[in-house]
Amino acid sequence: MHLSTTFRALGSRNYRLYFWGQALSLIGTWMQTVALGWLVYRLTDSAFLLGVVGFSSQIPTLFLAPFTGVAADRFPRRAILLTTQTLFMAQALGLAAIVLLHVETVPIILLLSLFHGVIMAFDAPARHAFVVEIVATRDDLSNGIALNSALFHASRLIGPSAAGILIMLWGEGICFLLNGLSYITTIAALAAIRLVPATAERNREPILTQFADGIRYARNSLPIKSVLLLVAFICFVGMPYSTLLPIIARDVLHGDSSTFGYLMSGAGIGALAGALYLASRPNNAALLGNLVWAPALFGGGALTLAFSRSFSLSFAILAVAAFGMMSVMATANTILQNVVSEKMRGRVMSLYTISFFGSVPFGNLLAGSLAAHLGAPVTIFIAGALCIVAAMVFRMYYGEIEKELTAVGTR
Repeated sequence: MHLSTTFRALGSRNYRLYFWGQALSLIGTWMQTVALGWLVYRLTDSAFLLGVVGFSSQIPTLFLAPFTGVAADRFPRRAILLTTQTLFMAQALGLAAIVLLHVETVPIILLLSLFHGVIMAFDAPARHAFVVEIVATRDDLSNGIALNSALFHASRLIGPSAAGILIMLWGEGICFLLNGLSYITTIAALAAIRLVPATAERNREPILTQFADGIRYARNSLPIKSVLLLVAFICFVGMPYSTLLPIIARDVLHGDSSTFGYLMSGAGIGALAGALYLASRPNNAALLGNLVWAPALFGGGALTLAFSRSFSLSFAILAVAAFGMMSVMATANTILQNVVSEKMRGRVMSLYTISFFGSVPFGNLLAGSLAAHLGAPVTIFIAGALCIVAAMVFRMYYGEIEKELTAVGTR
C-alpha cells in the first residue's frame, strides 16, 4: 500500500478541509448511534422497538427522494449541506436535553429519530454528489469516495468504545450532547471551502418530472440498475445486523454497554480496512468483481456470528463481515459516480440513498420482528445466507454488466 496513492485526494485543498472537518463530527455520530440503541433497549427491553426506531430514522428517505435528489441537482450542494449539518446539531442537542432532563420517552425518541431521517434524506444525495466538486481532478474521485468511507469507519473505532464508557459513567445524554457540539467543525469546514461559481443553467422543470427522468436514466443502464438493486437487497437483509447488536451484547454474550461499544468498534476495524483497501487501488480496474465476493464475505461472517458465544470470536467475525459490507457500499458508490452523467448525478445518488436508507428501515422492522420470535442469532443467520445467495445471482449477470462498464471506461 503506497501512501501517496492511498491518500492522493487529500492533495485537493477543498477536499482536505471537508475531510478533516468531518473527523470530530463522525466520532460524535457513532457515539450517538450506540447511545440511542442502548437507550431504547434500556427503556423497552424490546427487539421490535429497536427495529421501529431504526425504521423511523431512515424511512423518510424513501418518500422524500423525489425532492432530495432533484434538490441536489438544482441547488448549490454546499448550501444544502450547511443547512443539514445545522439541523443535525439541533436534533442531537434535542436528544441530549430530554435525556439530561430525565424526560425521555419512546414517542419523543421516535419523533426525533424521524426528524433525523428527514434531514438525512436531503443530506445524503447532496453529500455524495458534492465530492466531485471538491476533488482537484476526476481521477481522484474514487479515492475521495474511499477516503470518506475510511474516515467514517475510522471514527467507528473511537466513537462506539467512547460511548460505551461514557454511558457507564454518565449515561446516554452526554453522548448526544458531545455529538451536537461536534457539528461545529463540519460547519466551519464547509464555510471555508472555496468553489468556482457555477455557470451552468439549472434545470427548472417540475420536480417530479426531473425525478422521473432520473429513474428512466437508471433503468436504461444495466450497470446502474444492477448495482442499485444489489445494494438495496444487501442493505435490506444484511445491514439490520447492527440494530440487533445490543441484543447480542447483552443477552447472548452477557455483557453491558461497553461490550456493545467494543463490538461496534470491531465492525469499525473491518470497515476501515475495507475502505483503505479500496483507497489504495491506483485505478478502477476489476472493481466490479468486488460486488461478487464482498456480499459473500459479509454473508459468511453473519452466518458465523450467529453461532458465536465468545466475545473475542464475535469481535473478529464482525471485523470480517464489516470488511465485506464496506467493500460493497464503497464499490457501488464509486461505480455509480464514474458512470453517471453530471446532470443526473444528484438524482442517481438519491436513488443510491434510497437503495440504502429506503431498504434498511424495512429490514430493521423485519429483523426486529424475527428476532422477537426466533431470536437475534437465527435472524442474523438468515440474513447471512440471503446475502450469499445475492452474490451468486449478481455473478450470473457479471459478464453483461462488465461489457457495458468497459464501454464507458469503468470496470
